Amino acid sequence: MVAPPRLERITVAEATRRYLAAVEVETIRGVLSPATARSYTRDVTEFGRLTGRERILDDVTGSDVDTVLVRYQSAPDARYTDPDRKPGPGRSTATVNRFRQSVTRFFAYAARECWVQADPMQWAAPPAKVRGTLRTARTALSAGAARSLLTTPPSDTPARTDQDLALRDRLVVALLLVLGPRVSELARTDVDDVAREPERTTWRIRGKGGNTRTVTLSPPLARALDDYLTHLRPTLAAKRPQDADAQRALLLSWRGRRIDTQAIRALLSRAVRRMPAPYQREATPHALRHTTATLLVADGWDVKVVAELLGHASIATTGVYLDRIEGELAAAIRSHPLAAAIE
Repeated sequence: MVAPPRLERITVAEATRRYLAAVEVETIRGVLSPATARSYTRDVTEFGRLTGRERILDDVTGSDVDTVLVRYQSAPDARYTDPDRKPGPGRSTATVNRFRQSVTRFFAYAARECWVQADPMQWAAPPAKVRGTLRTARTALSAGAARSLLTTPPSDTPARTDQDLALRDRLVVALLLVLGPRVSELARTDVDDVAREPERTTWRIRGKGGNTRTVTLSPPLARALDDYLTHLRPTLAAKRPQDADAQRALLLSWRGRRIDTQAIRALLSRAVRRMPAPYQREATPHALRHTTATLLVADGWDVKVVAELLGHASIATTGVYLDRIEGELAAAIRSHPLAAAIE
């Protein structure tokens, strides 16, 4: 018989170091996205600080985890704290649940490596339910607002011609709205991920967990891509000829660097501010992902096809993305198959 593995009593700090090294390996292999890896790193490092780095990991109990979660929730969320004002309120339930998921993954790994005899998460209190609706910034735009965003010039004409990024910004907004990629997927796209052929243009989207999906661009999207690649990207790439990552990247900043997710969010915010006033409201790339799903299903697309477009492993996940569009219920009632029989 094979002897059971021996428990290795290591400190929280050492367990954190080894686990994050494994996360880095998974990121290099493409199993995890860089954004997910940063989230795990931030959360597990914070968990170690709140637990006590020199404490033996196997001594951490479910009650200890609950205490850490309460301390984490009561601290102000630094992402939304204005440095010129008092710290904001504690973290939201959704943020705490995301933190809890990172810790759960950490302890699952620790159990496999025999750093703990039993996973303490099974004795921790269950995650709190997220009450209320999604923030407006995360919900779908109406069809009218989506069309307005597509047709409104996304940026002002800059004073310097070498900072004119209208072709890039127009392409980014169109890709987000029409195809609904994750913002991290768009930021990590390389030129080689796009195949331009006479008959069609395809985009190989590198998604979560190393999964990829290939979508075909519509003719208008293909033309927007061609305009950017032909008339703007060569100029931007020439600014950093020695930067290997910039030479690979599809989307570049005016300084010639690969744009990150934060730059895409800022780009979208500028585009929204230029929309006609009746349509303006705060929106995020995730809101445009909701918009893509909602509008396509409302137009009669099969949910399975929409799930494939968005890169969802389950159509149940896609269902969460389907927001109610203003006026949709009224339109459905007007077209009810029995409506005409009343007259």
